[in-house]
Amino acid sequence: MKELITKNLEVKDKFNYELHKTVDSYERTFLSRPISLRLWSSFFVILPIFVQAPWVRLEPISALCFTFIILLAAYVLNKKQSNKWFIVSSLLLGVSGSWLGGCLFWGWLSPFPILHIPVEAVVLPLAIIGLGSNWKIGSSFYISSLFGTAVTDITIFLIGIMDQWREVIKADSENAPLILQKTSENLIEIKSLFIIIFVAVILWFIAKEIFDSATFNTTNGKALLVSSYVIQTTLIVDGIFILLAILQPTFSGLV
Repeated sequence: MKELITKNLEVKDKFNYELHKTVDSYERTFLSRPISLRLWSSFFVILPIFVQAPWVRLEPISALCFTFIILLAAYVLNKKQSNKWFIVSSLLLGVSGSWLGGCLFWGWLSPFPILHIPVEAVVLPLAIIGLGSNWKIGSSFYISSLFGTAVTDITIFLIGIMDQWREVIKADSENAPLILQKTSENLIEIKSLFIIIFVAVILWFIAKEIFDSATFNTTNGKALLVSSYVIQTTLIVDGIFILLAILQPTFSGLV
């Protein structure tokens, strides 16, 4: 009888060990693999371009209210008390900050480009605090997105097309294409191309350095990877829009 009980306990312990091992392995791989983290980080960078931008121009109030839906989703996932869902909730928290700033600016303040970065940075103090907490993945996403936006705005200013920004926003459907055509001509000047290429190389170098310093199996490492992926995606998106502005100005918009 004693041997039978001992054997059953051993079988039970082995089963529990294998079960926990499977769960732990699943949680380690979920969004811990670079490719998964890259896809989700890039997705949340691209999302505002195709969803938020047209939405906030048509219905700024409802787009702004969606910020609270994102926050609610982050809260619900965090309550699951699982490492895999905590990573997602942290990322969503960073997305909510970018979404909020984008809605505030593009919904009501878009004719004033000088306010773009200050408004987008509305939750920057919280994000900086978050870097020292368990929410550093979301904070890294938000800060990196803000950094990419700031670099884009500075580039627009240096190229000398900031005035076209205001003109396009205020222009009617007949005049906007003419302004965009003028913007396209400014982009293909030697000075403008040099600035664009120089900024692109700097961004690529920064993203590479951050990526090389990251590790895959720590929260700090994941936060660094997110930062690298966000900057890389911003660089790619900006490149696509620049090509559109040069090849087909009327389809690109200015920003």
